Amino acid sequence: MKALVAVKRVVDKDIKVRVKSDQSGVDIANVKMSMNPFDEIAVEEAVRLKEKGVVTEIIVVSCGPAQCQETLRTAMAIGADRGILVETGDELQPLAVAKLLKALVDKEQPQLILLGKQAIDDDANQTGQMLAALADLPQATFISKIEVDGGKAKATREIDGGLETLSFALPAVITVDLRLNEPRYVTLPNIMKAKKKPLDPTTPATLGVDIAPRLKTLKVCEPPKRGAGIKVPDVATLVDKLKNTAKVI
Repeated sequence: MKALVAVKRVVDKDIKVRVKSDQSGVDIANVKMSMNPFDEIAVEEAVRLKEKGVVTEIIVVSCGPAQCQETLRTAMAIGADRGILVETGDELQPLAVAKLLKALVDKEQPQLILLGKQAIDDDANQTGQMLAALADLPQATFISKIEVDGGKAKATREIDGGLETLSFALPAVITVDLRLNEPRYVTLPNIMKAKKKPLDPTTPATLGVDIAPRLKTLKVCEPPKRGAGIKVPDVATLVDKLKNTAKVI
């Protein structure tokens, strides 16, 4: 069984992002970048399935600038077998990424397509669902547990009311949540081995995919700073403040 895992290069989760002065986006100049945490969980799960003998080959895919090679090498150090970089300097929105992944799914014919449920930079939570629709495949989103047996899979997903268990046929698209696993620590020997694993470059034009943006970002701004708290002498003043100042009642 072949597994394809999509990984995204994002600003490291421990970095406090800064908005550009012209409010056109987030400043990523000289900022530490790393693999999207949800995607790292997806890679870890694919590797665990390979260790169980369920998966035979793991392909990791990243779309973006040349620096995404670092993200792919990290995924290969975790245990992926080879990488594919769809290199472009243009803005990539969820629909464009889903189309690129659809082209690679058609080419590679994986039985298992794993993605993080969302990226921590745009929080779109759209790519997996769009990919499933474009490829006309079953999907399971926000999963916290997965079992694969032959040509079928069973996934437990988190919903507002608790947990939901789905059973579906493969191939399928699966997006993973935080509680699925704890990614392993990447050791130095594995980092060195990852440098020798194959990494194939391609472009959207080669895949025949139009990546033109469909949405326009008008502006990006920081949330308003929280004001200082105040003390009130009695309940009546508290109710008045909540009603007329905070306007929450």
